[in-house]
Amino acid sequence: MRITVDLEENILDELSKVTGENKKSPAVAKAVTEYLKRQKAREFARLLMEGSFDYPLTNEEIEKAQG
Repeated sequence: MRITVDLEENILDELSKVTGENKKSPAVAKAVTEYLKRQKAREFARLLMEGSFDYPLTNEEIEKAQG
C-alpha cells in the first residue's frame, strides 16, 4: 500500500543510518515493522508480568523435557 508521509529531512537521514537502508521507502517500512515487533514484545512481557499465562509445568520439568 502506498501512503504519503511528511518527515523532516534530518529525521529521514537518521532513519536511513539506523536501518541501514539507502532508499526512503525501505527505511520507513523497516522502522515501522521493527516498531510493531517491539510493541508486541512489550505487550507480551506485560501479560507475563501480570500472570496472564498459566503453565502447568515447573521450570525443572520444562528443562528435562528439552533434553
